[in-house]
Amino acid sequence: MEERIVAHYLVETPFSVEGAAKILAGEQSTGTFISVPGESADLIQQFGARVENIEHLGSSDNPCIPESNPSGRTYKQARISVSWSIENFGYNIPLMISTLQGNLYELKQFTGLKLDDFELPESYAAYFKGPSFGALGTKKLCGVADTKPIIGTIIKPSVGLTPETTAQMVDDLIHAGIDFIKDDELMGSTTNSPFAKRVTTIMNIINTFADKTGKKPMYAFNITGDFETMQKNYETVLKAGGSCAMISINSVGWAGVKSIAAIGELSIHGHRNGWGMINRHPMLGINFPAYAKYWRLAGVDQLHVNGIQNKFWESDASVVRSIHACSSPFLNHQRLLAVVSSGQWGGQAFETYKQTKTTNLLYMAGGGILAHPFGAAAGVRSIRAAWDAAVSGKTFEQTRASNKEFAASVEKFGSKS
Repeated sequence: MEERIVAHYLVETPFSVEGAAKILAGEQSTGTFISVPGESADLIQQFGARVENIEHLGSSDNPCIPESNPSGRTYKQARISVSWSIENFGYNIPLMISTLQGNLYELKQFTGLKLDDFELPESYAAYFKGPSFGALGTKKLCGVADTKPIIGTIIKPSVGLTPETTAQMVDDLIHAGIDFIKDDELMGSTTNSPFAKRVTTIMNIINTFADKTGKKPMYAFNITGDFETMQKNYETVLKAGGSCAMISINSVGWAGVKSIAAIGELSIHGHRNGWGMINRHPMLGINFPAYAKYWRLAGVDQLHVNGIQNKFWESDASVVRSIHACSSPFLNHQRLLAVVSSGQWGGQAFETYKQTKTTNLLYMAGGGILAHPFGAAAGVRSIRAAWDAAVSGKTFEQTRASNKEFAASVEKFGSKS
């Protein structure tokens, strides 16, 4: 049986949807739109992309991308499915990405085009092992039960702190009961905080705490750089007894992330900074289900999904879809750990659980912990109390009435949601 890769796109065009879809398929496989030697019917049959399905979604007088077509045209929107033979690119994922997200974005036949999702043959499972730890393995590294979310926070200010000051913040946070702490994505190796010194200083604090308590909180050190830098930084974290490395995946690229993740000894925290650039337009770029599969193939264990009632532009519906995508079956890969962040505090736990019914999350709060009126320890406890209440079926108001630390967080942060 022939193995084929199927991609699903949201498209907008002032022309015939069927005609535009056919041009897309040709552009990203054998088609040249002019007769050339060798472009035989047999070649097209074997290597040409095929339009598998078209679902019409309606029309509009206003294109998503204004262009110079005469006014008065109707812009038709649709969801189209296109397939390619696995023979076109085998198991070369960067080449597959070039096919699924290549020159088709340049085609004048489209005023909007967005890769929504894709499906791979099961044979890919033999070539890509996916996450080494995934959601459950990362929870185990943090000492967090499968039934509870990981509670985390971010070092702020983003840059400028010395290793000693950062380590003191870490000491305070781990004694407050935090499960996870990470570098800000802007923090790498600065003049006043060299990477190796920061790792050693912080891990001394964490290892001492683990020796005394038996619980070892996870710290995600930002190893982002060229391959040699990432490899060196990865080894530094591993040697110091760390359990996690953070990578700005859009900056590093698929091949670089895959090479580092393949080492398989640290949980990989995939930070998607730059996400808005590739997703924010409703009819351009890529949607999260397809995006998450790329990085699952690369071996990322944790992936940012924004958060419910977040401080950014992304809708709750989009965030919920992203969280579900992290846990959706894909080949034989472990589930990704969805990293919920951006303006989170305990109050959003209720709606997050109501809409997702999952605790396979890293729930990160910055100010929601550090700016709690009773201190960081109370901030951590207020979020734990909110999640325990949400999972047990208690309401926001019942929790507010019964828990003073959560009530205080409502007074502090409730008006911002």
